[in-house]
Amino acid sequence: MLDVQPIFDWLVEGAPGAVGAAAVVQRMCDDLHAAGVPVERVAAYVRTLHPHVMGRSFMWKLGGKVAVGEAPYALLRSKEFLESPMQAVYQDGRALRRKLVDAAPRDFPVLESLAAEGFTDYLASPLRFLGGEVHCITFATKQPGGFSDEHVAALTKLMAPLSRIAEILALGRVAVNLLDTYVGHSAGERIIAGRIQRGDTETIRAVLWCSDLRGFTELAGSVAPSTLIGVLNDLFECQVPAIERHGGEVLKFIGDGLLAIFPLGDADAARAHAVGDAAVAAASEAFAALASLNDARAGRGEPPIRFGLALHVGDVAYGNIGGAGRLDFTCIGPAVNLAARLEGLTGKLTHPWVASAEFARLTTRPMKEVGAFELKGVAGSQTVFAPAAGP
Repeated sequence: MLDVQPIFDWLVEGAPGAVGAAAVVQRMCDDLHAAGVPVERVAAYVRTLHPHVMGRSFMWKLGGKVAVGEAPYALLRSKEFLESPMQAVYQDGRALRRKLVDAAPRDFPVLESLAAEGFTDYLASPLRFLGGEVHCITFATKQPGGFSDEHVAALTKLMAPLSRIAEILALGRVAVNLLDTYVGHSAGERIIAGRIQRGDTETIRAVLWCSDLRGFTELAGSVAPSTLIGVLNDLFECQVPAIERHGGEVLKFIGDGLLAIFPLGDADAARAHAVGDAAVAAASEAFAALASLNDARAGRGEPPIRFGLALHVGDVAYGNIGGAGRLDFTCIGPAVNLAARLEGLTGKLTHPWVASAEFARLTTRPMKEVGAFELKGVAGSQTVFAPAAGP
């Protein structure tokens, strides 16, 4: 007599001891096999909310560790997905079972592959979330004769508590994904940790990246809103990957502008120089991406787009500001104002990006002085630098 009640109880109790979805799948599958359910391949598929990732998969094979995969949205349009048991379960919301021996029908291509590997039975079950979404988990065995009715009943028994655990974990991941997407990873971590009170701020030292599209007002008055949004997306795509690749974090998009930081923390001099150099490397990559974008635009008969950039380093207040029921996680302070004023100079100079004297001292990359300027709202004349080798 199979006894999966301990596994059922463990899931109902919230899967104590298992940290994360992969750990839940690992222990459940190991314990199922130990209890006498002859599972040898288990795959769970859970959709998520992420701008690039449609969902995640958790693949367990007997004797191995769970492999976690991510699928792009393009998978939903692929022949592989459209002709899969997973799609059938999503569509109908019902379990699907196929014997893989003798002359049993194999109406999904994946079943042929599994049969060729020696599997004898396949079961795909829905994971029903309380919000109505249907996700999927599949089980396969190589046992002669396949799963018995008792095996199927044991697996079915676990679906309700497993669905609750999967939903809780999925909701947590969605929250992290959305916070990472809309406020940035570091800010998202702080929000998840409870830094959500208005006025919850801390002073940090960081390199500030302030950029802006040149000629935005004229462009906005000459093209359709949808075209303008496309231009802004292209512009930001030149910058965001480069910033993130070099350890920076985008805090916000302000119309056609972008504000990002490269935190210094308690870095020693060598580490601080490395952060400054990373910001320069990100700037170089962003302008290289812009050049490639403009080549493509020229090929389509479209005019080039430009952006100006300023880099500065200073102390900022980093945290929550706003109204009682609507907050924004950002950084403010004189250093941010100076960076914004410096960026405005790029519309008047021949240099597409400039830097403050403080930043020029931080980076080891060659910089050249381009002059001293009075900036609105900033006390005293500011010496401005630009990269010695250009963007």
